Amino acid sequence: MTVAGGDGGPTALRIMLGGQLRRMRESAGISRADAGWQIRASESKVSRMELGRVGFKERDVSDLLELYGLEDGEERARLMELARAANNPGWWSRYGDVMPTWFNNYVGLEVAATLIRTYEVMFVPGLLQTQEYARAVVQLGKSYLPAEEIEQRVQLRVTRQQILTRSSHPARLWVVIDESVLRRPVGGDDILRKQIEHLMMWAQEPNVTLQIMPFSSVGYPGAGGAFSILRFPDGDLPDIVYIEHAASALYLDKLEEVDEYVAIMEGLTIAAAPVSQTEGLLKEALARMD
Repeated sequence: MTVAGGDGGPTALRIMLGGQLRRMRESAGISRADAGWQIRASESKVSRMELGRVGFKERDVSDLLELYGLEDGEERARLMELARAANNPGWWSRYGDVMPTWFNNYVGLEVAATLIRTYEVMFVPGLLQTQEYARAVVQLGKSYLPAEEIEQRVQLRVTRQQILTRSSHPARLWVVIDESVLRRPVGGDDILRKQIEHLMMWAQEPNVTLQIMPFSSVGYPGAGGAFSILRFPDGDLPDIVYIEHAASALYLDKLEEVDEYVAIMEGLTIAAAPVSQTEGLLKEALARMD
């Protein structure tokens, strides 16, 4: 139960540990209510623990492992270490003042992901944005924010990109963007031009796949708006679909829901221009700006 690069992030680790505890409880034939009694908590608290939505007290984990009859000392030590790691704050915690809780969860999962597949129809995905483009996106509709808060939001977005360049097990990213993204002058022509050049650079990286959905393609039925699918290195953590809204987000992990979005993503990669045409389409977008 380890995450590639040892950088799983507390969100993913909580989900992993919670899933492990749930399976142990079910195997032991113990109800959530009885588990809650063991740790002096409610049934709903146990449910939140098993879903990875709350932190873990080491005493609670220890008591549950005893209740579930875990006798393997090595396995017990491993799970207790996982509980301690799951309580460590991620690097993004310092941006808590400018980051809503629902996005905090996403960043924690993003750090642990080995593969991220993204479809975007309005903007360049955050993981591929230049600092100037990111600032322009942050300021859209939020010009009233203090300059310091805007810069914090920009730095958060830029710092997230380290998952693509980390020395140990960098994440793989597969992006499909609509051609309109290359025409939308976010921040002005100069910023967009540098952003497209930035995309050309990223498209050369072995762990980044970039496809353009040209206007000549009808796309894929049912695609709707932007979404991301995150895949993780450990079987204890299922694929998760992330759909962001203006003031909230959806996290889908039910198999049938994830399968539907995986099929949509595969349809989009087929409908989009082949990867071999990406560089040419980016060059055409630059030429139109001259």
